[in-house]
Amino acid sequence: MLKLPVLHPELLSSLGRAGHLSTVLISDGNYPHTTKPLPGVDVVWANYRPGLLDGNTVLEMLCDLIPIEEATVMAPNLEGEFTMDHDPPIWETYKKTLADRADFHKDLVQLQKPEFNALAEKPDLALVIATGEQAIYANLLLTIGVVMPEDG
Repeated sequence: MLKLPVLHPELLSSLGRAGHLSTVLISDGNYPHTTKPLPGVDVVWANYRPGLLDGNTVLEMLCDLIPIEEATVMAPNLEGEFTMDHDPPIWETYKKTLADRADFHKDLVQLQKPEFNALAEKPDLALVIATGEQAIYANLLLTIGVVMPEDG
């Protein structure tokens, strides 16, 4: 038995094979998990039912496992359906978790849906974690940073 904060074997294997500048997508329940990423990208299915395993819980786990260099979100539509006149509420939750758990204090990079999807379709994508997150605009793409040596 492992004594780690996360025991999911596929998740640990995917993260163990990823390196600096690889990306990890935490996708909400509306994301097209199998049609957007490149074929062959590891997908961890954590979307057991709507709302059961949310994006922030997955983010908390990842903050304990990987260094985070950048965090990118899918920005709300500028016009038409699903526009918002404010940031999606889940972004504040993500920012707090990133600050508290990963000492990450940068702004979230905001990309419109086509640009976000293009970034999530690049060969650097190492892992998709499909969640049951119900909040809209909850997709979060993390860029893995560098683990610094303990001696500085």
